[in-house]
Amino acid sequence: MRPLYYSMLLLFKDGKERCVNDVITELKPEYGNFKMLKPSAVQEGLMTAKTNGLLDETRFDLDANNQLRVYYKVNDYGMQMMNSYIK
Repeated sequence: MRPLYYSMLLLFKDGKERCVNDVITELKPEYGNFKMLKPSAVQEGLMTAKTNGLLDETRFDLDANNQLRVYYKVNDYGMQMMNSYIK
């Protein structure tokens, strides 16, 4: 099993944008019992990837509970790094 952070990044290789809840939903079957598969930890991971230049923020909206959702998408640099370092 890959580290959770790697799997989070690999989700973005398809070019689709995702928010924290999307990432959690997609990884839950494999990582459902992991302590780090919580909104705050996933948000931190996505923000770290953005800060490191791997992901870009694409849009913002509010969910049904009026909570802010930030959507991310991989950029060219991020795709290059993932292809080089994460197999």
